[in-house]
Amino acid sequence: MRWSDRLVPVRMTRVAVVAPAVRLRDVLAETAASGLVEPDEPDEPDAGPGEPPAPGAAAALLRALGGSGGAVPALGAGAEEPEELARRGRLDLLAGEAQLEGRASAAFRRGDVAAVVGWVPEPDRPALAARLARVGGGAVPLPSPRGLEPPTLLPRPTGADGRTGMRASLAPLVETYGTVPYRDLDPTVPAAVAYVLMFGAMFGDAGHGLMLVAAGALLLAGRPRRAAGLRRAWPFLIGAGAAATLFGFLYGEFFGPTGVVPRLWLDPVDEPVPLLLAATGAGAVLLAGAYAVGVADRLREGGWPLVLYQPSGLAGAAAFLGLGALAAGIYLGIAVPAVLGAVAALAGLGLAFAGFRASSGGGGTGWAQAAVELFDLVTRLGANLLSFARLAAFGLTHAALAAVVWSGTVALWTRGGLGPVAAAALFAAGTALTFSLEALVAGVQALRLEYYELFSRIFLTQGRPFRPWHIPLARQEVDVGVH
Repeated sequence: MRWSDRLVPVRMTRVAVVAPAVRLRDVLAETAASGLVEPDEPDEPDAGPGEPPAPGAAAALLRALGGSGGAVPALGAGAEEPEELARRGRLDLLAGEAQLEGRASAAFRRGDVAAVVGWVPEPDRPALAARLARVGGGAVPLPSPRGLEPPTLLPRPTGADGRTGMRASLAPLVETYGTVPYRDLDPTVPAAVAYVLMFGAMFGDAGHGLMLVAAGALLLAGRPRRAAGLRRAWPFLIGAGAAATLFGFLYGEFFGPTGVVPRLWLDPVDEPVPLLLAATGAGAVLLAGAYAVGVADRLREGGWPLVLYQPSGLAGAAAFLGLGALAAGIYLGIAVPAVLGAVAALAGLGLAFAGFRASSGGGGTGWAQAAVELFDLVTRLGANLLSFARLAAFGLTHAALAAVVWSGTVALWTRGGLGPVAAAALFAAGTALTFSLEALVAGVQALRLEYYELFSRIFLTQGRPFRPWHIPLARQEVDVGVH
């Protein structure tokens, strides 16, 4: 896969799965077994008023038997009579044949040829064509209808062992928010990097970070087995732990201010103002990156008319960067960035106002609505930037809680008797409480910043996920009978 292909969703091709009518069942079975095609949803066949469409023989028999009983639909080696499948108790095969009947009844037919139209990932189209050719069918590329957006499939490379790569483990971060539109860039990797860095800033402790790294390494190794369902989370645990360890060195924190690691930057408790300014500056960089992705997406989605006037396009980016340069120029007392910033901000706000005005419907009400939306845009720019101050606030909170635990531990350790035992118990309990509480808070807050401040500038619309039609082949044929 070329590096440029990793930046965008997998290219989809519109195809017609074509077969002679007499081989349609075999071709559809091969299509379903491949799991490479998302067929168009079939229209219900015409029926009389108030009458449901007549089911095929397999579907009718399956309904008469009370359904599949939870059996997963499967396909046999060849076509069999529904009555024979029912006699042998193969409700899974009967359910699979019912799906084939539904697709066959919805197929386009002309003479002795039938076709089912759908989407297939372009890299997989040659493999699909080869599979269908073995059973007398074919996959014919079709032009994509105007206005019909293909489904989205993000690239998920697999390793030599056939397992999905790290990118697939990172995908839920974006998919939980929504499906990437087909024409947009894939933000999975930069979003994951931003997430772990924000988490690390709020969870800055080298000791706690190494605990997360160890937990991620255990998941990667498949341990414990009871946590196998969480294995996909290993990149986040290792990445977040590495970021927390890095910030732990910057803050001089190792299970609190223990002095085990050197402080490379500042103490969050003693120097909150520089930490607050740094967090706000980091937020400005992240917002600028989100605007850059948003501008590229708007250009791919609708060209220059969309990218110029959208708040998540050039209009918003110019306003944000211009206001930032204006504020920096005034603060530093330098005229050039202040003037350039003012010009850029006015240009961006003017473009945004024109876009709001065009979408408002015109008239005096439209002018008023555009003015309100412009005011809201400026207000949100400031609020979104200040929202990143929570990176400093929660980083300070984490350091303060760890400092309290360490201070209590030291105080108990210097007492005689059972003091050292009590100190060890306090350190263990306090560390567990601080670790659990702050890990939860940092994880939620980093996700909140990701979704509300960054993704709101990247996504203008939502796509729809690629859902291929897949019916697995039955592994064995057992004649169990019906009693």
